[in-house]
Amino acid sequence: MSRGYLLGLDGGSSSTKAVIFDTQGNVVGIGRESSRLEHPQAHWVERDMNVAWTSAAESIRAALAAAGLEGGEILAVGVTAHGDGLYPLDRKGEPLGHAITSLDSRAAGIVERWCQQGIRDEALARIGQMPFAFSPVTLLAWLRANQPERYAALAHVLTCKDWLRFKLTGEIATDFTEASTGYTDVNTQRYSRDALSMLGIASVFEALPDVRLPEEVAGQVCESAARATGLKAGTPVATGLHDVTASAVGLGNVASDTLTIAAGTFSINEVFSDAPKPDPRWATRNGLRPGQWLNMAISPASSSNLEWFHRQWGQPGDGGTGAFFAEMEASLDAAFRSPSRLVYHPFLYGSPYDEPASAGLFGLQGWHDRGHVLRAILEGVVFNHRVHVDALASTFAIERVRITGGGSHSPRLAQLFADSLGRPLETSRIQEAAAWGAAICAGVAAEVFPSIASATSLCEVDHRYNPDSERQAACQQGFERYQRLIEGMRTLWATLDVEASPPDSPDTSAESTPTMGARR
Repeated sequence: MSRGYLLGLDGGSSSTKAVIFDTQGNVVGIGRESSRLEHPQAHWVERDMNVAWTSAAESIRAALAAAGLEGGEILAVGVTAHGDGLYPLDRKGEPLGHAITSLDSRAAGIVERWCQQGIRDEALARIGQMPFAFSPVTLLAWLRANQPERYAALAHVLTCKDWLRFKLTGEIATDFTEASTGYTDVNTQRYSRDALSMLGIASVFEALPDVRLPEEVAGQVCESAARATGLKAGTPVATGLHDVTASAVGLGNVASDTLTIAAGTFSINEVFSDAPKPDPRWATRNGLRPGQWLNMAISPASSSNLEWFHRQWGQPGDGGTGAFFAEMEASLDAAFRSPSRLVYHPFLYGSPYDEPASAGLFGLQGWHDRGHVLRAILEGVVFNHRVHVDALASTFAIERVRITGGGSHSPRLAQLFADSLGRPLETSRIQEAAAWGAAICAGVAAEVFPSIASATSLCEVDHRYNPDSERQAACQQGFERYQRLIEGMRTLWATLDVEASPPDSPDTSAESTPTMGARR
């Protein structure tokens, strides 16, 4: 292997992380910078695109400093970032307003209207998924209906990764995985004018970026980006991939018998397949190459609940989310030692259900403390993952399960996943899985690795958690209570959501419309 280092840039919803690896996958430097999410009104979650780029540039500088490296020692850069959402550009390549993030649910009315029009099955069969409120295609339909001037000014429709890579290289492109967020035919895996017409946004076809494979060179670090980041101008930048897929690659999960769980902001549960198998319970998107698909059962209902808990009950200067939960270990120990009937629904930002679900804590009594509540939140997050895992396991033969993100290297949480899923669970020595997945793409682009698959041998398992029969039985009882309460709440959620019936928006039938998806 070549000497030198690889950089994986991982753009999250509210912060960006740059991780420098040696060519064996060892972390040598990390930089992280936040960029504030904005909530201009209910259900809107936006971010300033230029601030997002500034955060990315500063995180790269911080990673180089942490590693004690010069920019010229980086062999190549790979980029990944949160998927879905919308990062629109005008004809000058400038942001066309703020980005709409994947936590945004303003377009729920579009999804509901498409569902009422009865085109659910057609959309599932044609594009392999039922667009969610945060899907790019749904947000574009919302723009057309509610902000027609902005819609007409669109020159390029990007996602977060593609925006960051554009700022690094000055080149507009997307990758094979991210192209399939509603724009492609599920069978041909290529952009489809018919699919866009079906969704009422046919004119967007001309604004779609060129598609390249994740490990291809998509450009080189440009002079302005070099000044901003400390990287050397001319450093190759790989196309990269959606962070959901990057997490699977970074864990070494590129075979069709291995399930990847990423417990990040979203509950991500995914498995590759060699044939498309669309189902309402997951999105069937492009895999790493033509002839491979990635089946993603997701909802925005995972570790974002823990971050919310910390915001509400943490203290300024307490060292952040990780330190806060470390301080709560004693309380958690006590809470897990006794039986509990507390149930938490982790739907702060969305759910797997069509109804406008909201979070809820059930069974709370005066003697419960923070430890009991945190236990319920952990269990609720894991149970939501299980809903998705059970769906995938009903169709795909799953031999192994690996997990990353959201404190998954905590023995307590990893064991809770194993007990709740009733499956052995593996963690990898690679703790920055999404960034490493992007760095692997960079390594192939720089000819450090012959292929993505060859690099996955570096992703060794560091621990295996087996279900405990006694705890598994208790988790099963808790999961059944969780499910019964969901069924009881489904008819009530709309009455708790003052925005559940948004005002009618302008007619979207001129270019045509359709589909549905879980309310987010």
